[in-house]
Amino acid sequence: MEAFTLEELVQAVGGTLLGEYRDRGRKITGVLSDHREVTGGEVFFAFVGKKNNAHRFVGGALAAGAAGCVISEDPGAYVPGKFYVQVPDTVRAWGTLAAWHRSRFAVPTVAVTGSVGKTTTKDMIASVLAVHCRVLKTQGNFNNEIGVPKTLFGMDRTTEIAVVEMGMNHPGEIDRLVRCAKPQAAVITNIGEAHIGILGSRENIFRAKTEIFHGLEEGGFAVLNGDDEYLRRLREDAGMQRRFCFAWVGESKSCDFRAENIREQGGESVHFDADTPAGRIALTVPSPGRHMIYPALTAAAIGLHFGLSTEEIARGIADYAPTSMRMEVLHCAGNITVYNDAYNANPQSMKAGLRILAASGAARRVAVLGDMFELGEEEERLHREVGAEAGTLAIDVLVAVGYASAALAEAAAAVSAAGDTVPAAAGSSGRRLQVFACADKEEAKGVLRKLVEPDTAFLVKASRGMRLEELAALLAEEARAAQQEES
Repeated sequence: MEAFTLEELVQAVGGTLLGEYRDRGRKITGVLSDHREVTGGEVFFAFVGKKNNAHRFVGGALAAGAAGCVISEDPGAYVPGKFYVQVPDTVRAWGTLAAWHRSRFAVPTVAVTGSVGKTTTKDMIASVLAVHCRVLKTQGNFNNEIGVPKTLFGMDRTTEIAVVEMGMNHPGEIDRLVRCAKPQAAVITNIGEAHIGILGSRENIFRAKTEIFHGLEEGGFAVLNGDDEYLRRLREDAGMQRRFCFAWVGESKSCDFRAENIREQGGESVHFDADTPAGRIALTVPSPGRHMIYPALTAAAIGLHFGLSTEEIARGIADYAPTSMRMEVLHCAGNITVYNDAYNANPQSMKAGLRILAASGAARRVAVLGDMFELGEEEERLHREVGAEAGTLAIDVLVAVGYASAALAEAAAAVSAAGDTVPAAAGSSGRRLQVFACADKEEAKGVLRKLVEPDTAFLVKASRGMRLEELAALLAEEARAAQQEES
């Protein structure tokens, strides 16, 4: 991070300097919210959350070498040689400082939001731009009021372009984040049902996601999903069309970047031709699922906008690597494949994951699905929808984990029974879906240990709070143990 002075910090956050420390020219080398990461010379921000108050870590941060702190609670006594800057709200001050820091650099920035596929799209765009530029991108999915500023603090004079992911679960959140990042390009992947329990409807989700335009500079470039029924409404908004330049991606004929001749290669990759304003580009996405055309087309649109050639775009997409636990393909012993997509889940991504599993070339296919969170009153209905989808696909076994997933399991069993069999998998005769409803991960572990057999594909997916990556790790370990026993 580029250093700044205490005076600049005080002015940027509108804070009050407490105690006797008055060296306003003091250099600050970094910004931290975790006292365990102090190396020396940083400023420590003490956040106050619903469950934790980080003011109790101020002393430890200063003792570890932090130059000072930003606080909302006056300690009354001050460590000599350390500065204390008081503000009304340390989280808001964190974002304010990040906005100031971002304004120090004339770095083009791409903001990415949407209900499904934000992290994948962010990583795909960064992979394309990295062919030509030094890219700063959001790590993992640090996309909230803490994570976006943390990304922006990484901007320095060597940064040539930034790709920043923005999430939300309340109205106004994207507005604050985009005004902090000040992007020149914006992406909305789609409008789905994630967080519908908090926002109440897809209409409200649409309004919240389009807050991204509040901070997009006039004449800025926007890439939107042209197959999304909500986003297509912006085509008819004359005011938006005058203010910004739009590119539409998808399969429909009206899209500026259109996918044609889509070919899925088992559960490994997707190949298609992208019809673009710069001509046709043959693209290979090294990740499974037909839905991967959207992040690839979006990355192509962003790449062309920032001057990359079609050859560079194709190379960047081919070099794409997913963030851990985002449809991460684990090839295990005994020709066992684990699709570890345990980082997060919502109804749309659950159904996409099931289709990937069904399209795999394995002789036996097992879906391990956990609860989806923040669905509110729609929780049971949406879990049943996913279960019904599982019951129609070429999947042999469903292991449902958690309270809400009991409805998913029930719906899957009912749909499968009504049709008598699931579609034939890998040349086998069709048979009824076998369903296990497990109350928790411990119960699921006992079931999964009995399901580890050669030539089996597993999909592991749930909302973050379920932490089903434990089950993905268990499957990999069981596969290794089974191979060792055979040898």
